Amino acid sequence: MNTVLETKLQTTRDLLDLRAEDHHPGLLFEGRIWTWAEVVAECKVRAHLMLSLHEEGKPFHVGVMLENDPEYIFAIGGAAYAGATVVGINLTRRGEELARDIAYTDVEILLTTRELEGYFNSVDSGVPAAQTRYIETAEYARELDSLRHLPRPDAEAAGDPNTTLLLLFTSGSTGDPKAVICTTGRLYRTAEFQHMGLGRQDVSYNSMPLFHGNGIFACWANPLYTGGTFALARKFSASGFLPDLMRYKATYFNYVGRSLSYVLAQPEKAVEADTYLRSCFGTEASEFDLAEFHRRFGVWPTESYGASEGGLTLKRTDDSPAGALGTAPAGMDAAVVNPDTMEQCPPAVFSENGRILNADEAIGELVNLTGAALFEGYYKNPEAVAERVRGTAFLTGDLAYRDEAGYFYFAGRTSDRLRVDSENFSAAPVERVLSRYPGVTLAAVYPVPDARTGDQVMATLQFEDPDSFDPQDFAAFLESQPDLGTKWAPRFLAVVSDVPVTATQKINKPSLRREAWLLNENVFHRPGREIAFEVLDDNALAHLEALFEQNGRAHLLPLKPAETPIKETV
Repeated sequence: MNTVLETKLQTTRDLLDLRAEDHHPGLLFEGRIWTWAEVVAECKVRAHLMLSLHEEGKPFHVGVMLENDPEYIFAIGGAAYAGATVVGINLTRRGEELARDIAYTDVEILLTTRELEGYFNSVDSGVPAAQTRYIETAEYARELDSLRHLPRPDAEAAGDPNTTLLLLFTSGSTGDPKAVICTTGRLYRTAEFQHMGLGRQDVSYNSMPLFHGNGIFACWANPLYTGGTFALARKFSASGFLPDLMRYKATYFNYVGRSLSYVLAQPEKAVEADTYLRSCFGTEASEFDLAEFHRRFGVWPTESYGASEGGLTLKRTDDSPAGALGTAPAGMDAAVVNPDTMEQCPPAVFSENGRILNADEAIGELVNLTGAALFEGYYKNPEAVAERVRGTAFLTGDLAYRDEAGYFYFAGRTSDRLRVDSENFSAAPVERVLSRYPGVTLAAVYPVPDARTGDQVMATLQFEDPDSFDPQDFAAFLESQPDLGTKWAPRFLAVVSDVPVTATQKINKPSLRREAWLLNENVFHRPGREIAFEVLDDNALAHLEALFEQNGRAHLLPLKPAETPIKETV
Protein backbone atom coordinates (compact mmCIF):
# COMPACT_ATOMS: atom_id res chain seq x y z
CA MET A 1 0.00 0.00 0.00
CA ASN A 2 1.27 3.47 -0.86
CA THR A 3 2.59 5.12 2.33
CA VAL A 4 1.49 8.62 1.30
CA LEU A 5 -2.01 7.39 0.48
CA GLU A 6 -2.17 5.45 3.73
CA THR A 7 -1.71 8.62 5.80
CA LYS A 8 -4.85 10.08 4.26
CA LEU A 9 -7.11 7.14 5.07
CA GLN A 10 -9.60 7.75 7.88
CA THR A 11 -13.08 6.58 6.83
CA THR A 12 -14.79 3.42 5.65
CA ARG A 13 -15.34 5.13 2.30
CA ASP A 14 -11.56 5.48 1.94
CA LEU A 15 -11.15 1.72 2.37
CA LEU A 16 -13.84 0.99 -0.22
CA ASP A 17 -12.11 3.33 -2.66
CA LEU A 18 -8.93 1.29 -2.29
CA ARG A 19 -10.85 -1.81 -3.38
CA ALA A 20 -12.64 -0.13 -6.32
CA GLU A 21 -10.30 -1.63 -8.96
CA ASP A 22 -9.44 -4.79 -7.03
CA HIS A 23 -10.45 -7.96 -8.87
CA HIS A 24 -9.56 -10.33 -6.06
CA PRO A 25 -12.60 -12.27 -4.73
CA GLY A 26 -14.22 -10.04 -2.11
CA LEU A 27 -17.52 -11.73 -1.24
CA LEU A 28 -18.70 -15.33 -1.39
CA PHE A 29 -22.34 -16.20 -0.78
CA GLU A 30 -24.40 -19.27 -1.66
CA GLY A 31 -22.51 -20.13 -4.83
CA ARG A 32 -21.93 -16.57 -6.02
CA ILE A 33 -18.63 -14.69 -6.14
CA TRP A 34 -18.22 -10.91 -6.21
CA THR A 35 -14.81 -9.37 -6.76
CA TRP A 36 -13.97 -6.43 -4.56
CA ALA A 37 -14.48 -4.15 -7.53
CA GLU A 38 -17.99 -5.56 -7.96
CA VAL A 39 -18.72 -5.20 -4.24
CA VAL A 40 -17.68 -1.54 -4.30
CA ALA A 41 -19.77 -0.90 -7.43
CA GLU A 42 -22.85 -2.36 -5.69
CA CYS A 43 -22.17 -0.20 -2.63
CA LYS A 44 -22.13 2.93 -4.80
CA VAL A 45 -25.48 1.99 -6.36
CA ARG A 46 -27.04 1.59 -2.87
CA ALA A 47 -25.60 4.97 -1.93
CA HIS A 48 -27.41 6.60 -4.85
CA LEU A 49 -30.62 4.82 -3.83
CA MET A 50 -30.28 6.11 -0.26
CA LEU A 51 -29.55 9.63 -1.44
CA SER A 52 -32.60 9.57 -3.74
CA LEU A 53 -34.87 8.59 -0.83
CA HIS A 54 -33.39 10.88 1.81
CA GLU A 55 -35.39 13.93 2.79
CA GLU A 56 -33.25 16.89 3.81
CA GLY A 57 -33.63 17.77 7.48
CA LYS A 58 -34.40 14.21 8.63
CA PRO A 59 -31.89 11.85 10.24
CA PHE A 60 -30.32 9.94 7.33
CA HIS A 61 -30.99 6.55 8.93
CA VAL A 62 -31.40 3.37 6.88
CA GLY A 63 -32.90 0.44 8.76
CA VAL A 64 -31.56 -2.89 7.53
CA MET A 65 -33.93 -5.63 8.61
CA LEU A 66 -32.36 -8.63 6.90
CA GLU A 67 -30.78 -11.97 7.53
CA ASN A 68 -27.15 -12.16 6.47
CA ASP A 69 -27.27 -11.30 2.78
CA PRO A 70 -24.94 -9.50 0.36
CA GLU A 71 -27.46 -6.63 0.50
CA TYR A 72 -26.42 -6.09 4.12
CA ILE A 73 -22.80 -5.52 3.10
CA PHE A 74 -23.84 -3.38 0.13
CA ALA A 75 -26.01 -1.29 2.48
CA ILE A 76 -23.16 -0.65 4.93
CA GLY A 77 -20.88 0.28 2.04
CA GLY A 78 -23.65 2.38 0.51
CA ALA A 79 -24.08 4.28 3.77
CA ALA A 80 -20.30 4.83 3.87
CA TYR A 81 -20.52 6.54 0.44
CA ALA A 82 -23.77 8.40 1.11
CA GLY A 83 -22.88 9.72 4.55
CA ALA A 84 -25.83 7.75 5.91
CA THR A 85 -26.26 5.59 9.01
CA VAL A 86 -27.22 1.90 8.88
CA VAL A 87 -29.46 0.84 11.78
CA GLY A 88 -29.01 -2.89 12.32
CA ILE A 89 -32.49 -4.21 13.13
CA ASN A 90 -32.35 -7.07 15.61
CA LEU A 91 -34.27 -10.01 14.12
CA THR A 92 -34.86 -11.62 17.52
CA ARG A 93 -37.38 -8.84 18.27
CA ARG A 94 -41.06 -9.02 17.37
CA GLY A 95 -44.18 -6.88 17.09
CA GLU A 96 -44.33 -3.67 19.08
CA GLU A 97 -40.78 -4.11 20.40
CA LEU A 98 -39.50 -4.23 16.82
CA ALA A 99 -41.51 -1.20 15.73
CA ARG A 100 -40.33 0.70 18.79
CA ASP A 101 -36.68 0.04 17.89
CA ILE A 102 -37.31 1.49 14.43
CA ALA A 103 -39.15 4.55 15.73
CA TYR A 104 -36.59 5.16 18.47
CA THR A 105 -33.71 5.31 15.98
CA ASP A 106 -35.60 7.56 13.53
CA VAL A 107 -35.36 5.09 10.65
CA GLU A 108 -36.19 6.97 7.45
CA ILE A 109 -35.62 4.17 4.91
CA LEU A 110 -36.21 0.46 5.51
CA LEU A 111 -34.62 -2.45 3.62
CA THR A 112 -36.26 -5.80 4.31
CA THR A 113 -38.13 -8.71 2.68
CA ARG A 114 -41.81 -9.58 2.46
CA GLU A 115 -41.18 -12.62 4.67
CA LEU A 116 -39.37 -10.69 7.40
CA GLU A 117 -42.08 -8.03 7.38
CA GLY A 118 -44.22 -10.65 9.10
CA TYR A 119 -42.09 -10.16 12.22
CA PHE A 120 -44.09 -7.00 12.87
CA ASN A 121 -47.14 -9.17 13.60
CA SER A 122 -49.41 -6.64 11.86
CA VAL A 123 -47.95 -3.73 13.85
CA ASP A 124 -47.14 -0.73 11.64
CA SER A 125 -43.38 -0.44 11.11
CA GLY A 126 -43.66 3.34 11.14
CA VAL A 127 -41.74 3.64 7.85
CA PRO A 128 -43.91 4.75 4.90
CA ALA A 129 -44.39 2.29 2.05
CA ALA A 130 -42.69 4.74 -0.31
CA GLN A 131 -39.56 4.55 1.87
CA THR A 132 -39.58 0.75 2.25
CA ARG A 133 -37.73 -1.53 -0.17
CA TYR A 134 -38.12 -5.32 -0.46
CA ILE A 135 -34.79 -6.62 -1.70
CA GLU A 136 -36.10 -9.83 -3.31
CA THR A 137 -38.51 -8.07 -5.67
CA ALA A 138 -38.14 -7.30 -9.37
CA GLU A 139 -39.09 -3.68 -8.63
CA TYR A 140 -36.06 -3.31 -6.36
CA ALA A 141 -33.74 -4.81 -8.98
CA ARG A 142 -35.07 -2.45 -11.66
CA GLU A 143 -34.63 0.55 -9.39
CA LEU A 144 -31.01 -0.40 -8.75
CA ASP A 145 -30.37 -0.92 -12.47
CA SER A 146 -31.60 2.59 -13.18
CA LEU A 147 -28.85 3.98 -10.95
CA ARG A 148 -25.87 1.99 -12.20
CA HIS A 149 -24.73 4.62 -14.71
CA LEU A 150 -24.20 7.28 -12.03
CA PRO A 151 -20.67 8.24 -10.94
CA ARG A 152 -19.18 7.76 -7.48
CA PRO A 153 -21.30 9.64 -4.90
CA ASP A 154 -19.63 12.69 -3.45
CA ALA A 155 -21.41 13.21 -0.12
CA GLU A 156 -19.54 15.58 2.19
CA ALA A 157 -20.49 13.66 5.34
CA ALA A 158 -18.94 10.48 3.95
CA GLY A 159 -15.48 12.04 4.25
CA ASP A 160 -15.89 13.01 7.90
CA PRO A 161 -14.59 10.24 10.24
CA ASN A 162 -17.03 11.46 12.92
CA THR A 163 -20.10 10.66 10.79
CA THR A 164 -22.14 7.87 12.36
CA LEU A 165 -22.04 4.83 10.10
CA LEU A 166 -23.77 2.23 12.31
CA LEU A 167 -26.30 2.05 15.11
CA LEU A 168 -26.22 -1.41 16.68
CA PHE A 169 -28.66 -2.33 19.42
CA THR A 170 -27.73 -3.40 22.89
CA SER A 171 -29.88 -3.31 26.04
CA GLY A 172 -29.77 -1.58 29.40
CA SER A 173 -31.29 -2.07 32.81
CA THR A 174 -34.40 -0.03 32.11
CA GLY A 175 -35.77 -2.16 29.28
CA ASP A 176 -35.60 0.78 26.85
CA PRO A 177 -33.66 0.11 23.64
CA LYS A 178 -30.15 1.50 23.33
CA ALA A 179 -28.32 1.94 20.05
CA VAL A 180 -24.54 1.99 20.18
CA ILE A 181 -22.99 4.62 17.92
CA CYS A 182 -20.18 3.55 15.60
CA THR A 183 -18.64 6.20 13.38
CA THR A 184 -17.17 5.56 9.95
CA GLY A 185 -13.82 6.44 11.49
CA ARG A 186 -14.16 3.80 14.19
CA LEU A 187 -14.85 1.07 11.63
CA TYR A 188 -11.81 2.25 9.67
CA ARG A 189 -9.62 2.07 12.79
CA THR A 190 -10.94 -1.40 13.58
CA ALA A 191 -10.04 -2.58 10.08
CA GLU A 192 -6.62 -0.93 10.24
CA PHE A 193 -5.82 -2.98 13.34
CA GLN A 194 -5.54 -6.08 11.08
CA HIS A 195 -7.29 -8.37 13.52
CA MET A 196 -5.63 -11.76 14.14
CA GLY A 197 -2.90 -10.97 11.61
CA LEU A 198 -5.17 -11.99 8.73
CA GLY A 199 -4.11 -10.98 5.24
CA ARG A 200 -5.09 -10.94 1.59
CA GLN A 201 -4.69 -14.69 1.25
CA ASP A 202 -7.25 -15.43 3.98
CA VAL A 203 -10.90 -16.37 3.57
CA SER A 204 -12.87 -15.07 6.57
CA TYR A 205 -16.14 -16.94 7.18
CA ASN A 206 -19.01 -15.33 9.08
CA SER A 207 -22.30 -16.93 10.09
CA MET A 208 -23.01 -14.59 13.02
CA PRO A 209 -25.84 -12.06 12.44
CA LEU A 210 -24.66 -8.80 10.91
CA PHE A 211 -26.94 -6.80 13.22
CA HIS A 212 -24.43 -7.87 15.89
CA GLY A 213 -21.08 -6.08 15.95
CA ASN A 214 -19.08 -9.32 16.03
CA GLY A 215 -19.80 -10.13 12.39
CA ILE A 216 -18.80 -6.66 11.21
CA PHE A 217 -15.87 -5.82 13.48
CA ALA A 218 -14.37 -9.28 13.97
CA CYS A 219 -14.82 -10.57 10.42
CA TRP A 220 -15.75 -8.15 7.60
CA ALA A 221 -13.51 -5.26 8.68
CA ASN A 222 -10.28 -7.17 8.11
CA PRO A 223 -10.79 -8.24 4.47
CA LEU A 224 -12.09 -4.74 3.77
CA TYR A 225 -8.66 -3.45 4.78
CA THR A 226 -6.43 -6.23 3.41
CA GLY A 227 -8.35 -7.18 0.28
CA GLY A 228 -8.91 -10.68 1.63
CA THR A 229 -12.10 -12.64 0.97
CA PHE A 230 -15.28 -12.50 3.06
CA ALA A 231 -17.48 -15.61 2.98
CA LEU A 232 -21.00 -15.06 4.29
CA ALA A 233 -23.60 -17.56 5.54
CA ARG A 234 -27.25 -16.54 5.66
CA LYS A 235 -27.49 -17.69 9.25
CA PHE A 236 -25.64 -19.90 11.67
CA SER A 237 -26.16 -23.62 11.14
CA ALA A 238 -24.36 -26.19 13.27
CA SER A 239 -24.84 -28.89 10.61
CA GLY A 240 -23.88 -26.51 7.80
CA PHE A 241 -20.75 -25.20 9.51
CA LEU A 242 -18.29 -27.87 8.37
CA PRO A 243 -19.60 -28.04 4.77
CA ASP A 244 -19.29 -24.25 4.57
CA LEU A 245 -15.70 -24.31 5.83
CA MET A 246 -14.81 -26.83 3.13
CA ARG A 247 -16.82 -25.14 0.34
CA TYR A 248 -15.27 -21.72 0.91
CA LYS A 249 -11.81 -23.01 1.94
CA ALA A 250 -12.16 -20.77 4.98
CA THR A 251 -8.98 -20.03 6.90
CA TYR A 252 -10.70 -18.06 9.69
CA PHE A 253 -14.10 -17.75 11.31
CA ASN A 254 -15.65 -15.77 14.16
CA TYR A 255 -18.22 -16.86 16.72
CA VAL A 256 -20.08 -15.71 19.80
CA GLY A 257 -21.42 -17.50 22.85
CA ARG A 258 -22.63 -21.05 22.48
CA SER A 259 -21.91 -21.39 18.76
CA LEU A 260 -18.95 -23.70 19.35
CA SER A 261 -20.98 -25.95 21.61
CA TYR A 262 -23.63 -26.37 18.90
CA VAL A 263 -20.93 -27.22 16.34
CA LEU A 264 -19.35 -29.74 18.71
CA ALA A 265 -22.73 -31.37 19.34
CA GLN A 266 -22.65 -32.55 15.70
CA PRO A 267 -21.31 -36.07 15.04
CA GLU A 268 -17.54 -36.05 14.79
CA LYS A 269 -16.15 -36.48 11.26
CA ALA A 270 -12.64 -37.28 10.06
CA VAL A 271 -12.74 -34.37 7.59
CA GLU A 272 -12.72 -31.92 10.51
CA ALA A 273 -8.95 -32.30 10.65
CA ASP A 274 -8.64 -31.48 6.92
CA THR A 275 -10.13 -27.99 6.80
CA TYR A 276 -8.11 -24.95 5.73
CA LEU A 277 -8.60 -23.27 9.12
CA ARG A 278 -5.62 -21.46 10.61
CA SER A 279 -7.39 -19.40 13.27
CA CYS A 280 -10.72 -18.46 14.80
CA PHE A 281 -11.87 -15.83 17.24
CA GLY A 282 -14.83 -15.35 19.54
CA THR A 283 -16.20 -14.77 22.99
CA GLU A 284 -17.65 -16.73 25.89
CA ALA A 285 -16.94 -20.32 24.86
CA SER A 286 -16.33 -22.67 27.78
CA GLU A 287 -12.90 -24.13 28.51
CA PHE A 288 -14.28 -27.56 27.63
CA ASP A 289 -15.47 -26.35 24.21
CA LEU A 290 -12.18 -24.60 23.48
CA ALA A 291 -10.20 -27.76 24.17
CA GLU A 292 -12.67 -29.98 22.31
CA PHE A 293 -12.62 -27.73 19.24
CA HIS A 294 -8.82 -27.90 19.22
CA ARG A 295 -8.91 -31.68 19.48
CA ARG A 296 -11.33 -32.06 16.60
CA PHE A 297 -10.33 -29.23 14.25
CA GLY A 298 -6.67 -28.74 15.19
CA VAL A 299 -7.08 -25.01 15.90
CA TRP A 300 -7.16 -23.25 19.25
CA PRO A 301 -9.89 -20.59 19.33
CA THR A 302 -8.68 -17.16 20.45
CA GLU A 303 -10.97 -15.55 23.02
CA SER A 304 -11.22 -11.97 24.21
CA TYR A 305 -13.61 -9.59 25.92
CA GLY A 306 -14.83 -6.55 24.03
CA ALA A 307 -17.55 -4.13 25.02
CA SER A 308 -19.80 -3.43 22.03
CA GLU A 309 -19.54 0.25 22.98
CA GLY A 310 -15.81 0.11 22.21
CA GLY A 311 -14.66 1.30 25.64
CA LEU A 312 -12.74 -1.76 26.82
CA THR A 313 -10.99 -4.80 25.39
CA LEU A 314 -9.41 -7.72 27.21
CA LYS A 315 -7.34 -10.36 25.46
CA ARG A 316 -6.45 -13.90 26.46
CA THR A 317 -2.84 -14.96 26.10
CA ASP A 318 -1.22 -18.37 26.05
CA ASP A 319 -0.50 -18.09 29.77
CA SER A 320 -4.00 -16.94 30.78
CA PRO A 321 -5.51 -19.20 33.46
CA ALA A 322 -8.49 -21.37 32.60
CA GLY A 323 -11.70 -19.34 32.72
CA ALA A 324 -9.97 -15.96 32.65
CA LEU A 325 -10.96 -13.17 30.27
CA GLY A 326 -7.30 -12.22 30.03
CA THR A 327 -5.64 -8.86 30.47
CA ALA A 328 -5.93 -5.45 28.84
CA PRO A 329 -3.65 -4.49 25.93
CA ALA A 330 -0.99 -1.81 26.45
CA GLY A 331 -2.49 1.62 26.98
CA MET A 332 -5.87 0.34 28.22
CA ASP A 333 -6.30 0.89 31.96
CA ALA A 334 -8.68 -1.92 32.96
CA ALA A 335 -9.80 -2.30 36.57
CA VAL A 336 -12.52 -3.72 38.81
CA VAL A 337 -14.13 -1.04 40.95
CA ASN A 338 -16.93 -0.39 43.38
CA PRO A 339 -19.15 1.73 41.08
CA ASP A 340 -20.44 3.79 44.00
CA THR A 341 -17.01 4.97 45.11
CA MET A 342 -14.91 4.14 42.00
CA GLU A 343 -12.36 2.60 44.37
CA GLN A 344 -10.59 -0.47 43.01
CA CYS A 345 -11.62 -3.81 44.47
CA PRO A 346 -8.99 -6.05 46.09
CA PRO A 347 -7.84 -9.20 44.24
CA ALA A 348 -9.92 -12.33 44.67
CA VAL A 349 -8.90 -14.93 47.23
CA PHE A 350 -9.61 -18.54 46.27
CA SER A 351 -10.16 -21.74 48.19
CA GLU A 352 -8.46 -24.98 47.16
CA ASN A 353 -11.41 -25.89 44.91
CA GLY A 354 -11.44 -22.49 43.21
CA ARG A 355 -14.36 -20.87 45.05
CA ILE A 356 -13.96 -17.14 45.75
CA LEU A 357 -13.71 -16.54 49.49
CA ASN A 358 -14.02 -12.74 49.39
CA ALA A 359 -16.65 -12.33 46.67
CA ASP A 360 -18.41 -9.39 48.35
CA GLU A 361 -15.32 -7.18 48.23
CA ALA A 362 -13.53 -8.64 45.18
CA ILE A 363 -16.39 -8.55 42.68
CA GLY A 364 -17.14 -5.17 41.20
CA GLU A 365 -17.81 -3.47 37.90
CA LEU A 366 -15.34 -3.91 35.05
CA VAL A 367 -14.10 -0.51 33.85
CA ASN A 368 -11.50 1.19 31.70
CA LEU A 369 -10.28 4.05 33.88
CA THR A 370 -9.28 6.10 30.83
CA GLY A 371 -11.79 4.68 28.32
CA ALA A 372 -14.49 7.35 28.21
CA ALA A 373 -12.97 8.88 25.07
CA LEU A 374 -13.26 5.53 23.25
CA PHE A 375 -17.02 5.39 23.83
CA GLU A 376 -18.94 7.13 21.04
CA GLY A 377 -22.21 7.08 22.94
CA TYR A 378 -25.78 5.83 22.58
CA TYR A 379 -28.22 7.40 20.17
CA LYS A 380 -30.67 9.80 21.90
CA ASN A 381 -30.00 8.41 25.35
CA PRO A 382 -27.92 10.77 27.53
CA GLU A 383 -29.09 9.00 30.70
CA ALA A 384 -27.64 5.69 29.48
CA VAL A 385 -24.43 7.46 28.42
CA ALA A 386 -24.14 8.87 31.93
CA GLU A 387 -24.34 5.34 33.33
CA ARG A 388 -21.30 4.39 31.26
CA VAL A 389 -19.10 7.42 31.83
CA ARG A 390 -17.61 8.61 35.12
CA GLY A 391 -15.04 11.33 34.47
CA THR A 392 -12.41 9.69 32.24
CA ALA A 393 -13.64 6.17 33.08
CA PHE A 394 -15.82 3.90 30.97
CA LEU A 395 -18.03 1.48 32.93
CA THR A 396 -18.94 -1.71 31.07
CA GLY A 397 -21.98 -2.71 33.13
CA ASP A 398 -20.40 -6.15 33.63
CA LEU A 399 -19.28 -7.64 36.91
CA ALA A 400 -15.80 -9.07 37.22
CA TYR A 401 -12.99 -9.90 39.62
CA ARG A 402 -9.22 -9.96 39.28
CA ASP A 403 -6.69 -12.45 40.61
CA GLU A 404 -3.36 -11.66 42.23
CA ALA A 405 -1.57 -12.00 38.87
CA GLY A 406 -3.80 -9.37 37.27
CA TYR A 407 -6.03 -11.62 35.15
CA PHE A 408 -9.70 -10.64 34.88
CA TYR A 409 -12.67 -13.02 35.27
CA PHE A 410 -16.29 -12.45 34.30
CA ALA A 411 -18.74 -12.55 37.22
CA GLY A 412 -22.12 -11.69 35.73
CA ARG A 413 -24.24 -8.77 34.58
CA THR A 414 -25.10 -5.70 36.58
CA SER A 415 -28.71 -4.72 37.13
CA ASP A 416 -31.22 -6.44 34.85
CA ARG A 417 -29.13 -7.13 31.77
CA LEU A 418 -29.06 -10.64 30.37
CA ARG A 419 -26.86 -12.16 27.68
CA VAL A 420 -28.18 -15.42 26.23
CA ASP A 421 -26.46 -17.05 23.26
CA SER A 422 -24.58 -13.74 22.87
CA GLU A 423 -27.85 -11.82 22.51
CA ASN A 424 -28.16 -8.88 24.91
CA PHE A 425 -31.55 -7.88 26.26
CA SER A 426 -33.09 -6.63 29.46
CA ALA A 427 -35.61 -8.04 31.87
CA ALA A 428 -38.41 -5.48 31.62
CA PRO A 429 -39.82 -6.49 28.19
CA VAL A 430 -39.77 -10.18 29.19
CA GLU A 431 -41.52 -9.38 32.47
CA ARG A 432 -44.23 -7.53 30.58
CA VAL A 433 -44.94 -10.63 28.50
CA LEU A 434 -44.93 -13.04 31.46
CA SER A 435 -47.21 -10.76 33.49
CA ARG A 436 -50.02 -11.30 30.95
CA TYR A 437 -50.41 -14.94 31.98
CA PRO A 438 -53.65 -15.41 33.95
CA GLY A 439 -53.05 -15.62 37.68
CA VAL A 440 -49.60 -13.98 37.69
CA THR A 441 -49.54 -11.15 40.21
CA LEU A 442 -45.86 -10.33 39.74
CA ALA A 443 -43.11 -11.50 37.38
CA ALA A 444 -39.40 -11.07 38.07
CA VAL A 445 -36.87 -11.94 35.37
CA TYR A 446 -33.11 -12.11 35.94
CA PRO A 447 -29.98 -13.84 34.67
CA VAL A 448 -28.56 -17.02 36.11
CA PRO A 449 -25.33 -18.60 34.85
CA ASP A 450 -25.36 -20.99 31.92
CA ALA A 451 -23.42 -24.23 32.29
CA ARG A 452 -21.30 -23.43 29.22
CA THR A 453 -21.20 -19.68 28.75
CA GLY A 454 -23.08 -16.46 29.42
CA ASP A 455 -26.51 -16.38 31.03
CA GLN A 456 -29.82 -18.19 31.02
CA VAL A 457 -33.20 -16.60 31.71
CA MET A 458 -34.82 -17.37 35.04
CA ALA A 459 -38.21 -16.08 36.08
CA THR A 460 -39.98 -16.08 39.40
CA LEU A 461 -43.75 -15.87 39.09
CA GLN A 462 -45.94 -14.89 42.00
CA PHE A 463 -49.40 -16.49 42.22
CA GLU A 464 -52.06 -16.26 44.88
CA ASP A 465 -52.32 -20.03 44.55
CA PRO A 466 -49.00 -21.46 43.29
CA ASP A 467 -50.47 -24.98 43.26
CA SER A 468 -52.76 -23.90 40.40
CA PHE A 469 -49.80 -23.40 38.06
CA ASP A 470 -49.94 -25.62 34.95
CA PRO A 471 -46.52 -25.82 33.21
CA GLN A 472 -48.00 -27.19 29.96
CA ASP A 473 -50.54 -24.39 29.75
CA PHE A 474 -47.86 -21.81 30.51
CA ALA A 475 -45.65 -23.21 27.73
CA ALA A 476 -48.55 -22.96 25.29
CA PHE A 477 -49.11 -19.37 26.42
CA LEU A 478 -45.47 -18.47 25.69
CA GLU A 479 -45.68 -20.04 22.24
CA SER A 480 -48.66 -17.84 21.44
CA GLN A 481 -47.07 -14.51 22.40
CA PRO A 482 -46.14 -12.64 19.18
CA ASP A 483 -43.72 -10.23 20.87
CA LEU A 484 -41.75 -12.84 22.80
CA GLY A 485 -38.14 -12.56 21.61
CA THR A 486 -36.47 -15.74 20.41
CA LYS A 487 -34.12 -15.83 23.43
CA TRP A 488 -36.63 -14.68 26.05
CA ALA A 489 -38.43 -17.88 27.12
CA PRO A 490 -37.27 -18.73 30.67
CA ARG A 491 -34.90 -21.67 31.03
CA PHE A 492 -35.71 -21.86 34.76
CA LEU A 493 -39.00 -20.99 36.40
CA ALA A 494 -39.84 -20.63 40.11
CA VAL A 495 -43.46 -20.40 41.22
CA VAL A 496 -44.03 -18.69 44.57
CA SER A 497 -46.71 -17.03 46.68
CA ASP A 498 -44.44 -14.15 47.72
CA VAL A 499 -41.50 -12.66 45.85
CA PRO A 500 -38.75 -11.51 48.25
CA VAL A 501 -38.44 -7.75 48.60
CA THR A 502 -35.98 -5.36 50.21
CA ALA A 503 -36.72 -3.00 53.08
CA THR A 504 -37.78 -0.41 50.50
CA GLN A 505 -40.25 -2.89 48.93
CA LYS A 506 -38.24 -3.38 45.77
CA ILE A 507 -37.95 -6.87 44.35
CA ASN A 508 -34.79 -8.34 45.82
CA LYS A 509 -33.25 -9.51 42.57
CA PRO A 510 -29.76 -9.94 44.05
CA SER A 511 -31.30 -12.49 46.41
CA LEU A 512 -33.15 -14.21 43.57
CA ARG A 513 -30.01 -14.38 41.44
CA ARG A 514 -27.98 -15.69 44.37
CA GLU A 515 -30.42 -18.52 45.09
CA ALA A 516 -31.21 -19.16 41.41
CA TRP A 517 -32.88 -22.55 40.91
CA LEU A 518 -32.38 -23.41 44.60
CA LEU A 519 -34.99 -20.77 45.51
CA ASN A 520 -37.57 -23.34 46.57
CA GLU A 521 -38.80 -26.83 45.75
CA ASN A 522 -41.30 -25.57 43.15
CA VAL A 523 -38.86 -24.93 40.29
CA PHE A 524 -39.24 -25.97 36.66
CA HIS A 525 -36.73 -26.04 33.82
CA ARG A 526 -36.57 -26.48 30.05
CA PRO A 527 -34.13 -29.33 29.34
CA GLY A 528 -34.24 -28.82 25.55
CA ARG A 529 -34.65 -26.06 22.99
CA GLU A 530 -38.41 -26.43 22.75
CA ILE A 531 -40.65 -24.51 25.13
CA ALA A 532 -41.63 -27.37 27.45
CA PHE A 533 -41.16 -27.32 31.22
CA GLU A 534 -40.33 -30.16 33.60
CA VAL A 535 -39.84 -30.22 37.36
CA LEU A 536 -36.21 -29.65 38.33
CA ASP A 537 -35.91 -32.80 40.45
CA ASP A 538 -32.81 -34.22 42.13
CA ASN A 539 -31.70 -36.14 39.03
CA ALA A 540 -32.02 -33.08 36.79
CA LEU A 541 -30.19 -30.95 39.37
CA ALA A 542 -27.33 -33.46 39.59
CA HIS A 543 -27.04 -33.48 35.79
CA LEU A 544 -26.99 -29.67 35.73
CA GLU A 545 -24.26 -29.49 38.37
CA ALA A 546 -22.19 -32.04 36.45
CA LEU A 547 -22.36 -29.83 33.34
CA PHE A 548 -21.03 -26.88 35.33
CA GLU A 549 -18.17 -29.05 36.65
CA GLN A 550 -17.36 -30.35 33.16
CA ASN A 551 -17.13 -26.83 31.74
CA GLY A 552 -15.05 -25.39 34.58
CA ARG A 553 -17.87 -23.16 35.83
CA ALA A 554 -18.69 -24.87 39.14
CA HIS A 555 -17.69 -21.67 40.96
CA LEU A 556 -20.81 -20.01 39.43
CA LEU A 557 -23.24 -22.54 40.92
CA PRO A 558 -25.61 -21.11 43.54
CA LEU A 559 -24.67 -21.97 47.11
CA LYS A 560 -26.88 -24.54 48.76
CA PRO A 561 -28.54 -23.43 52.02
CA ALA A 562 -25.94 -25.13 54.22
CA GLU A 563 -23.15 -23.33 52.33
CA THR A 564 -24.74 -19.88 52.37
CA PRO A 565 -23.11 -17.48 54.84
CA ILE A 566 -25.54 -15.83 57.24
CA LYS A 567 -25.90 -12.21 56.23
CA GLU A 568 -28.69 -9.75 56.88
CA THR A 569 -30.21 -8.16 53.79
CA VAL A 570 -30.57 -4.39 53.93
